[in-house]
Amino acid sequence: MKTLFALLATLAISACQSVDPLSAKNDYRTSWWYIGFTEPAHMTVWVETSAVEDIKGRVIHHIAAGTAASSDNENGTENARGWVGVGGSGMPVTGADLPKRLFVRWQSIVERKTYAGWIDISESTRDIMRNSTAQRCHETPQFTANPSAALNLGLAPGGIIQVWVWDDCFRAHKVDRGQVGIEPLGPDQGKYNGFYGKIKDSSQRYIERFGIPYGSW
Repeated sequence: MKTLFALLATLAISACQSVDPLSAKNDYRTSWWYIGFTEPAHMTVWVETSAVEDIKGRVIHHIAAGTAASSDNENGTENARGWVGVGGSGMPVTGADLPKRLFVRWQSIVERKTYAGWIDISESTRDIMRNSTAQRCHETPQFTANPSAALNLGLAPGGIIQVWVWDDCFRAHKVDRGQVGIEPLGPDQGKYNGFYGKIKDSSQRYIERFGIPYGSW
């Protein structure tokens, strides 16, 4: 009888030890990941289109477009210099596995230039994306894990692309970076007579005072 009790106690202890409090095995998870865009303060962009080539070699066009997250507070400082914070990740990328590389074509309104090109996504970045949904945050194990991986592309004058990804505690990590070239056809692939949107008054005031801080991104 003592042997039986000892065996049952051992099994109970083993079962308790095998339960991982950070496990996301039974948490809800989506079949897609998210992408978003960020611009430096006052450096307005308009994303015309974007695309992804995933790790299985599939290319999916027109995954996201539109405005980018920004903060245009006029606080009297050079707050467009460098990256101050990162926006959210608002648009789901459906039908794609994790990204091998990403394409973006965007208008830099303050420069009156259009940039386009691909940026490679590293394996270490994909590892963070995988791990971001694989387990619950160790700081808040009582909450379910992130349901989807997410990344954000910072788009800056000079054709700079800065990539961020979020980890399992939804902290943003600054990862891959690249620089792309000028789109020879101009805005909207040469449509609308090369029209760019109006530069915001706050951006115009900032540039007149501080200029565009190339090299800070």
